[in-house]
Amino acid sequence: MAGIAQAAALFLALVLAAAAVHKLVARDRLAVATGRLTGLAPPLAGVATLAAAAVEAAAAIALALPPARPIGALLAAALWTVYGVALLAARRRGESAFDCGCGFAVQRKPVDGFTIARPFGLALIAAIVALLPTTPVPIVEPVFAALALYALFLAAGEIAALPAQPSNRSLAR
Repeated sequence: MAGIAQAAALFLALVLAAAAVHKLVARDRLAVATGRLTGLAPPLAGVATLAAAAVEAAAAIALALPPARPIGALLAAALWTVYGVALLAARRRGESAFDCGCGFAVQRKPVDGFTIARPFGLALIAAIVALLPTTPVPIVEPVFAALALYALFLAAGEIAALPAQPSNRSLAR
């Protein structure tokens, strides 16, 4: 069980670290997305984006260190829950297609079910990780498992970003 906990924690740390770097690299784009999701004015949205990046980085570091893992997992769960609620609120407001900043590429589309489910799913995994034992285990297997999970996570995001196919067409065509 400790190996599973460590692999899950490292996976979450990878997701958080990539998100933090993404917020720093695409700061202007993600400040606009933050403003759309939260209703904050552009200067405050920029500050909120940088604050989110700092929280993501801190949670990623804590998740990578077994003694701090529960704190990092709870921090990540709280952050992803807030993000999921903001996405859900945007959908309920009927926001037109906009770039939510959910992926590395610019995607102007309405907030869909996958986009909302992703942060809540990550929050659930983080909450579970917070409850799992923090017993240190050999690092090699959990690292490879975390990298495999991260690759699947990225692939799922890319598949979800594909434009919808008309229902009268076969995938075999």
